[in-house]
Amino acid sequence: MDGQTAVVTGASRGIGHAVAHAFAEAGAHVVICARDGDAIEAVAAEIEANGGKATATRADVRDQFDVERLMEKAAAIGGTIDYVIANAAVYHGETGSTPLSAESYSAFDDHMRTNARGTFATIREALPHLDADGRVLVASGSVAREPYPGYGSYAVSKAAAEAVARGFGADIDNVVAVVDPGQVATDLSGGEGHDPADVAEQFRWAATEAPVETIDGEVVDRKAWRRATR
Repeated sequence: MDGQTAVVTGASRGIGHAVAHAFAEAGAHVVICARDGDAIEAVAAEIEANGGKATATRADVRDQFDVERLMEKAAAIGGTIDYVIANAAVYHGETGSTPLSAESYSAFDDHMRTNARGTFATIREALPHLDADGRVLVASGSVAREPYPGYGSYAVSKAAAEAVARGFGADIDNVVAVVDPGQVATDLSGGEGHDPADVAEQFRWAATEAPVETIDGEVVDRKAWRRATR
């Protein structure tokens, strides 16, 4: 990844935080964003203290103009963007305890606006700057494809985000893939699951080593990664 540029949304914590560190350690200049400006600046400082290159930007993926500025800043670094990790997402309520039958309209709307429309904006605004060999990875989970009770409109929004990824994958020449790392030990999971640092390696593999024909327009789950790298 030396000399390459990677954009990671939702990088102030969890998966995005781990992916940003992993890509920077591999040599990429990571352009990271989150809604909390102080938090994302702190992540950039961590990366640079470890010898990596990072540029922090306060950006809300619900605002396409924020995302447009984010991508323009990333492209100005090396001329093009090599990797886009669409990771920013929200969950309103206690994880697994928000059935659709009790979901508020405001929660439904913000899940869709952040998790689905935010993914659309991230990819769409990256396109004018994406390198010919650039790859786009959308973070998701099996809740988008399988019926788990209690995940309400969050699950609906992740299913929509995966549909956005598939649509772009069919429409553009660049690789667009969904990365499903399984349950990850983040705030959303209550701290239970795989170590985010381990999960970040799955994203790095999908970005740099995974064969195009096996991931473009597909879901890359943890089992597929393990089979390919063991």
